[in-house]
Amino acid sequence: MTATSDLIAVILGALDTIDGIRPATPLGGESPAWWPWDARGFAIDVGPGRVEVRVAAAELPLTPLLEKATEAVRAALAETDWADARLRLVVTELDAGAFGSEGVT
Repeated sequence: MTATSDLIAVILGALDTIDGIRPATPLGGESPAWWPWDARGFAIDVGPGRVEVRVAAAELPLTPLLEKATEAVRAALAETDWADARLRLVVTELDAGAFGSEGVT
């Protein structure tokens, strides 16, 4: 696999396997059905030797959640040209649901 769009699709698939985390996009969690692309891909930047994924977390604590996400994305990258790339996950949002029924005030 060498196409960036294919790589982004693989990373999105890996993130979909982790409960409590999603790609963080400026357009919200779901793309409108009529769009011809998956807007979640805007949360992923791919460059020479690096992959950055911006995520929104819906669970706490963050450390185990990010460890699971990192393992899933690393596994997805294993058979690609980015297998040895520097991987960076950036939490840009924390959903109110992460605080349970108490919510946020």
